[in-house]
Amino acid sequence: MMNNSYNVKTVFSIKDLENLSGIKAHTIRIWEKRYNVLQPMRSDTNIRNYDLQSLQKLLNVVLLNDYGYKISRIAEHSSEKIELLVREIISEKSTKNHAINAFKMAMINFDQALFFNTYNSLLSEKSFRDVFYEVVIPLMQEIGLLWQAGTITPAQEHFITFLIKQKLLLNTEKLQILEPTKNDKVFVLYLPENEIHELGLMYLNYEILLNGYKTIYLGESVPVESLKDMKKYFDNIVYISYLTVEPTRDALNNYIEEITTKIIDENSRVCFLGRMVEFIDTNNISDKISVYNSISDLVQEL
Repeated sequence: MMNNSYNVKTVFSIKDLENLSGIKAHTIRIWEKRYNVLQPMRSDTNIRNYDLQSLQKLLNVVLLNDYGYKISRIAEHSSEKIELLVREIISEKSTKNHAINAFKMAMINFDQALFFNTYNSLLSEKSFRDVFYEVVIPLMQEIGLLWQAGTITPAQEHFITFLIKQKLLLNTEKLQILEPTKNDKVFVLYLPENEIHELGLMYLNYEILLNGYKTIYLGESVPVESLKDMKKYFDNIVYISYLTVEPTRDALNNYIEEITTKIIDENSRVCFLGRMVEFIDTNNISDKISVYNSISDLVQEL
């Protein structure tokens, strides 16, 4: 049940529906006109708007369509019958798409119970690692795009990110209490100054621990000088950083140069991931710097 004391988004444009469902606005309009799948509300200027029930129904319709149901057949059913069919599909095979949609609805409604129920349902069938790779990483990529498009608010993004961080921390702690089985190097994980998007880095920390290494997690907004300090305590260091928005494109190659002169030496190397790595000039960097396009690419090399 939604609590109206929250400033929850309850009215959606057709562009919002397109962003949240992955179905083109043109197709949604056809489904609406031809099959009466949705009943939009009309503004005074005749602009279509949709309520939360319409969004939920559309996500359910898309799921059934993905599993081979024809739109003309789906349109014959009531919203209740559609929900029943979706539940039957989910009980047969816990679908990634349904979980992602459920998490998105939890985010939009600030619904912690839906988040935990969806998460626990996934965990009853999959390992935490599989849940993260198959559901959470694609979810966070979608959320980034939804935020950019203005479909969700920063508050909604922060809400779901915090809940995911909680689960990450719980699972990471289980590994941190174990003695490392590999001692040839230490991983130092950090974000550059003014970078605060740490979910990807937190997950990498979990993966590296899972592979038996010792990690030092420094977190967000770490100055280069602080990285130098680590050499006083450890010999063979692999620094890992996740560049989502910082350093900016203009400052990126200067930052790489600073890392090269102040951090890299015979016993230290650096790995970069994140959205900004596509702007690194890989032809002109030290062979002690590695750039990865995804978390899985780096994990495969551990």
